[in-house]
Amino acid sequence: MATKRLGVTNEAKEVIKQLKSRHGELLFHLSGGCCDGTSPMCFERSEFKIGDVDIKVGEISGCPFYMSRDQFKYLEYMYTTVDVTKGRGGGFSLETTMGVRFIVESRMFTENELKDLEPV
Repeated sequence: MATKRLGVTNEAKEVIKQLKSRHGELLFHLSGGCCDGTSPMCFERSEFKIGDVDIKVGEISGCPFYMSRDQFKYLEYMYTTVDVTKGRGGGFSLETTMGVRFIVESRMFTENELKDLEPV
């Protein structure tokens, strides 16, 4: 089985579950730009247009997770975990109305993990 590039904490799973019940199908995007660009943004699938510079790097809780190609260059060799913390982010992400925001934590893949990475 290929090594996944993404993980999600139980706390973030619970927020995603609540957001799905309110908004339906969701997607995540990590742009790498300014103004919370390193925070994953959660959108209704029908309300966000994926651009030519975006790539799907995996899924969390059944939601596709995209990032810009430029951001992927920085995170290509890192395992990224989506978590949630109290406070409002600076964007239009759906969870901000709940008084929380999604964050990412990353670590380098081990040599063994690198040998069998999930393709993008």
